[in-house]
Formats: sequence, structure tokens, C-alpha cells
Amino acid sequence: MSDTLSRLEMVIAERRGASSDSSYVASLFAKGREKIAQKVGEEATETVIASLSGDPAKLTAEAADLLFHLLVLLAEGGVSVDDVLAELDRRDGISGIAEKASRTE
Repeated sequence: MSDTLSRLEMVIAERRGASSDSSYVASLFAKGREKIAQKVGEEATETVIASLSGDPAKLTAEAADLLFHLLVLLAEGGVSVDDVLAELDRRDGISGIAEKASRTE
């Protein structure tokens, strides 16, 4: 995992128990999983819009927001970045079509 993602994951874990008055991360956790998931959806939409603008700086900023909020959602769900990377490693070399067809859900 990149050092940046690793550090951010640690900061999120540390701030999870902080006062929601002093920490944005703590305030997200205080609002619960549904609100965090909603925020990820909003950031995903903003990332799509930024991608269509053709402005790389806007896309970069929105993608950073999306990754940040996704990390918060993963932490809320008890999933680490390493878990996600392991899943990506598992899929390496498998056709996307074949992988999707193999899902039971």
C-alpha cells in the first residue's frame, strides 16, 4: 500500500474516537454508516462531473475527496485498504467479464 494511503488510514483510525466538534472524521463516524455512504456517493458524483470538465486539477481534487471518504467508509465497515488490495491481487489476471460472471451475488 502507498505510504500516503497507509498514513491516512492510521489518521482516520486515530480520529475516529475524537470529539466530533474538533474532528471532521469523528463527525462522520458519529453520523453513522448511512451518512458516510451517502457522502461517498456525493463525492463519486462530483468526481464524475470533474472528469467531464476536462480539468485535470478538478479531477485530482475530487478523486482525493472520494478516496478519503471511501477510506472512512471502509473503516466504518471494518475493511482495511490491505483487504481491498488483496482482493484486487486475487483478481489479477482474471478477465473482468469472467470475474463478474463468477460472483454468486
